[in-house]
Amino acid sequence: MHWVLPVLLAVIGVTALLVVTPVSGYRPWPYLKPNSSDLMFGGSKKFEGSSEFIHMRYHMGPVLTANITIHPIWYGRWQKSQKKIIREFINSISAVDSKHPSVAGWWKTVQLYTDQTGANISRSVLLGEEKNDRFYSHGKSLTRLSIQSVIKSAVTSRTKPLPINPKSGLYLLLTSDDVYVEDFCGQVCGFHYFTFPSIVGYTLPYAWVGNSAKLCPGVCAYPFAVPQYMPGLKPLKSPNSDVGVDGMISVIGHEVAELATNPLVNAWYAGQDPVAPVEIADLCEGIYGTGGGGSYTGQLLNDKDGATYNMNGIRRRYLVQWVWNHIVSYCTGPNALDQ
Repeated sequence: MHWVLPVLLAVIGVTALLVVTPVSGYRPWPYLKPNSSDLMFGGSKKFEGSSEFIHMRYHMGPVLTANITIHPIWYGRWQKSQKKIIREFINSISAVDSKHPSVAGWWKTVQLYTDQTGANISRSVLLGEEKNDRFYSHGKSLTRLSIQSVIKSAVTSRTKPLPINPKSGLYLLLTSDDVYVEDFCGQVCGFHYFTFPSIVGYTLPYAWVGNSAKLCPGVCAYPFAVPQYMPGLKPLKSPNSDVGVDGMISVIGHEVAELATNPLVNAWYAGQDPVAPVEIADLCEGIYGTGGGGSYTGQLLNDKDGATYNMNGIRRRYLVQWVWNHIVSYCTGPNALDQ
């Protein structure tokens, strides 16, 4: 299912496959569908994306209330500096002492979601053990099924396998800029789902996010790169001087937020179709600040070097999309002007 707002808002790409159908495909740049039911988002009450017609519902499935541990799998060749940007983002999610507006402040909206006992999503998000697959064990072109095989290799490796933690572990497969993944650039920039016991041996929540720097930065690293069909739009300067990785950060945030609230595709989502649910980050794609919507990101911040960001991490700055607050029914973020 694709949904879209009027005038160049980012879309979700979710492709139905015979076996694997990841529930969320993040893509921060749009294809308009004038007949989409999602055009009803147009009536904004507070921020773009707010609407009384959105019904984010809980479907009684588990959410991640225990301490969350993210296990990165670095597929392909990664520079140390690139890994450091992503690691520091993950560590920033629980870094409550970061300068406002902060990544930890962004996560507070995710924490508002609960399970059927009333327990909230965990405040604690930790960087766990990591796995390097620098020799492209499954090639440089991955399908959605072979992604699960990569995860299997990581958790069953003879040397330093990743720990198996179905209840609070998230497995984050990150592909380098020379790796193509099925539907990458054309439909998605990242997605999440859970592994099949028939392939991996366990049911593990996972996400894939790719580095688009060489393949499609104008599609997946917006607004630090812009589509070729919009020559008059200038890209913004990225906060960590790496367009591909800075573009990945928001996609990672998107997928981690949705994994926490809908890890097995039966917890928090809007819409009637569990195969293609609309989740808490899907509703706010393309919105990074107050007034955001369409091709406008919203009001952002700039550092002394002219780089654009909307939240602070431990030592770095990041641009991360907002997420849906089901209590007040609009998209929120720590850099909102009225907070």
